Amino acid sequence: MIRKSIAAALACALSTATLATEKLPESQRDSHWFNEAQASLQQAAEVEINNKRGAARNVILFVGDGMGISTVTAARILAGQQQGLDGEEYQLSFEKMPFAGLIKTYNTNQQTPDSAGTATAMVTGVKTKAGFIGVGESVARGDCKASLEHPLTTALELAETRGKGTGIISTARITHATPASTYAKVPERDWEYSAPAGCRDIAAQLVEMNVGDGIDVIMGGGRRGFLPTSVTDLEGAAGKREDGRNLVSEWQKRYGENAVYIEDKSGFDKLNIQSTDKLLGLFQPSHMRYEADRHNDKAGEPSLSEMTAKGIELLKRGKEGYFLLVEGGRIDHGHHAGNAYNALHDAVEFAKAVQVAMDNTDAKDTLIIVTADHSHTFTIAGYPTRGNPILGKVIGNDERGEPRKTPDLASDGKPYTTVGYANGQGFADLGRETDSDNRRDTHTHPGRADISEVNTRNPGFFQEALVPTSGETHGGEDVGIWARGPGSQLLSGTHEQNYIFHVMAHAGGLLKRK
Repeated sequence: MIRKSIAAALACALSTATLATEKLPESQRDSHWFNEAQASLQQAAEVEINNKRGAARNVILFVGDGMGISTVTAARILAGQQQGLDGEEYQLSFEKMPFAGLIKTYNTNQQTPDSAGTATAMVTGVKTKAGFIGVGESVARGDCKASLEHPLTTALELAETRGKGTGIISTARITHATPASTYAKVPERDWEYSAPAGCRDIAAQLVEMNVGDGIDVIMGGGRRGFLPTSVTDLEGAAGKREDGRNLVSEWQKRYGENAVYIEDKSGFDKLNIQSTDKLLGLFQPSHMRYEADRHNDKAGEPSLSEMTAKGIELLKRGKEGYFLLVEGGRIDHGHHAGNAYNALHDAVEFAKAVQVAMDNTDAKDTLIIVTADHSHTFTIAGYPTRGNPILGKVIGNDERGEPRKTPDLASDGKPYTTVGYANGQGFADLGRETDSDNRRDTHTHPGRADISEVNTRNPGFFQEALVPTSGETHGGEDVGIWARGPGSQLLSGTHEQNYIFHVMAHAGGLLKRK
């Protein structure tokens, strides 16, 4: 039996070798799929990566909050369809990077993670509990005193100690989990503008940062956490601080006349990079608007790609290089609301921001990493025909392989969408509403709905969910990671999330050799 198996294997190998020397069929040689794959192989084979310690002068970490694999796939299709393509063949900016892998996202105490523990893992090299920012897993959540004994040092802080420029950019509040993970140390992520006696809140830690000379570029939302309750901002929103501190004023006083504070699009557009040493941009009282909803902001605010371009322009002035974290924070919020429209449009804008970084840096000296902190319960299902609108109802093919004229029907006789959620508030139809947060005012809709007459491609359409919950949850599966530049090859394969820090520290020369 063993001899027969060996003989069969040898025969198969010889047959394959003979076939390889033969001329391939014309239908194979002339296929654009075949030729495009050959070109991609040639391009990949020519990539040379410098994996030496300290080879990356600059490190940029892009975090698409909640951007799981299904979100990347759907965003890719949407972006392609926005350009008149079928969509499936399109590639987002970061998908063109030479190296990719998978990242395991669990927290030390949760199978499906939260953003605080995952972000901390990425920037400190240590996994920790859900809800923890910059604090080790050995303490209890909310234990102020114990947390002071177990701080974790971040990649941004290491960059500061080496004289590099540093920056954080997010469409979420700048005191929210992911951006806060670069500078704050709290055992409770909700301590954004107040904390128990003996501990400092997150906003205060940002303004009082005593590592290096402080963060150079800060742009995002969260203005309310920096202002006292007695102060009303230009949009009529009152501050949240009950300690009476105006942290914006404190920040300006600390850094002097070359420190610029801005809070609207006009201030952003007028910014003089050459005369700006420090930048604090807080464009909303809470989170910045969804990309599809930005036009409704009366004061105006920049897009994520615009902030990324400005941030890199400012940081490039430094002589020692820089570390920059950029978060597409509202991808996550769109999913939590069960609104694929905003989640995917924000993911497309996130990809544009990555393209900006790729266009304005050199792959020889800048490591760019693109990943997510966690996934969501977002699914792509059914058997829609090629090029079917990703936000549309499922329309399959007939027996000839041609698209049908009407949507497919489920066993209950109702049409259904390609994308949906395993849990959440479920169906809602808010028409042209572009702010997913307004869904909070509507009831949870368990089970199926008849969407025959509903335009599922409207921004205000909220997909159905299998399990009715008060809000859609994170997903626990691995997320993707893509990289370009020195050290990027080290991210191939499947790794723990805290491994990302170690690649950044190695490539950027942030840690001294033991």
